[in-house]
Amino acid sequence: MIADLKPYPAMKDSGVPWLGEVPEHWEVPRLGVLVRERGEINDDNNVTEVLSVMRERGVIPYAEKGNVGNKKSDDITRYKIVRPNDIVVNCMNVIIGSVGLSKYTGCLSPVYYVLTRRSEIDDPRYLNAYFQTKPFQLSLVRIGNGILAHRMRIPMELLKCEPFPRPPATEQAAIVRYLDYMDRRIRKYIRAKKKLIKLLEEQKQAIIHRAVTRGLDPNVLLKPSGVEWLGDVPAHWEVLPFMRLFDEVYRYPTYYNIQYVKSGVPEVRGEALVEGKIIELSDQRYIARETNDCFPKTILREGDIVMSVRGTMGKIGVVGEEHVGANIAANLLRLSPRREVTQSDYLSWLLRSAGFLRELDRVSPQTTIKTVTMPQLAGLRLCVPPLAEQKAIVAHVDGATLTVNTTIHRTEREIGLLREYRTRMIADVVTGKLDVREAAANLPDEAEEPELVDEGDAMSAIDEEPVDDPDTVPEEVEA
Repeated sequence: MIADLKPYPAMKDSGVPWLGEVPEHWEVPRLGVLVRERGEINDDNNVTEVLSVMRERGVIPYAEKGNVGNKKSDDITRYKIVRPNDIVVNCMNVIIGSVGLSKYTGCLSPVYYVLTRRSEIDDPRYLNAYFQTKPFQLSLVRIGNGILAHRMRIPMELLKCEPFPRPPATEQAAIVRYLDYMDRRIRKYIRAKKKLIKLLEEQKQAIIHRAVTRGLDPNVLLKPSGVEWLGDVPAHWEVLPFMRLFDEVYRYPTYYNIQYVKSGVPEVRGEALVEGKIIELSDQRYIARETNDCFPKTILREGDIVMSVRGTMGKIGVVGEEHVGANIAANLLRLSPRREVTQSDYLSWLLRSAGFLRELDRVSPQTTIKTVTMPQLAGLRLCVPPLAEQKAIVAHVDGATLTVNTTIHRTEREIGLLREYRTRMIADVVTGKLDVREAAANLPDEAEEPELVDEGDAMSAIDEEPVDDPDTVPEEVEA
């Protein structure tokens, strides 16, 4: 449908380098002409609903935020009051999309700007859509204060001076109507593709579970394993305690306050553990060689297995030649398989099976951040085929999951392209590069879809993970 859109017949220079030309009949006033700060403070404590802004979901009740970001203050009398149709801007994170249109009456931290329209003529949904455009967000870098782009404070006195395109009221409504219609369609496509990925993941886990608990012979004689999640296993397999499968199991000391250097020994983190492999990260961290020498038991050797035991538990990576000599982050374990009993590739599939991951979740304490300890691991039991059979199982699972993984990756790429398309579409429409007036007038009326739990695909969402609190960013020092 967007292919049928055409540019406006007459354009003019907006006077803004990054914005370029806008339709000739559009105004380009300063933002402060269109909105003002609400200026209401919750000093009488009458507003008890605390709100937050997440890049994935916009303005939401704080209770729905989960365990990310900073915690709310016990004293909310200094918080700013928000009302429906206000635009809420995180002055520290607006550049990366922490902004949204409120549907609620509530209050939130003073770090936010609460903007309300000066005139009822302007559509708050259009104003919010412009705030969501990547070009506008990135244009604010030049007026920000700070070193890190994702923690750069945008002063209100400068933000209100930013040029802001303003179509006529009827055109704002047409733009919002068109974007809402297209966004619903894109969300529908993305949900369908996510559903496909979920089904493919279930298919892959069924392949893995069958192979690592029953083997490849459908007629094999079975015996009770004595372990609930394993069930019956081939009679000639062993069922061994977790620690019996490894010569060494070590964790980096959690008490050590590590400092990072610009070059030194690479550190493997949980983010690098993907589908049984250790991938290269763009933000690779390094520890000093002197620090590395203090902890030789967590230095990686070829064939070791790295396993996450805190936060997202059970992520696995087999150490290849390229990562020999690296060290590990504090939330990981180094596992050195007992070669006469088992091989790394088989353990990689076994430890990533859905049944084992459920066991990890079962034995770990129900705390805010899930963590599994050495004693808890020691209490687990795993099934172990003979080495030759392990190799056959690995070859079978590798081949059987290859096509599934290829389809999953292609579908994930399609989701990424849909999101890129949506981002570009929003920017082109709200900045006047495409004329949607006729298309919007011809759209069918549609019932509003109910909100979904994973509404990270809504038009106001930003498809990124929440940033870390600045206090958790490791200090970098010279090597």
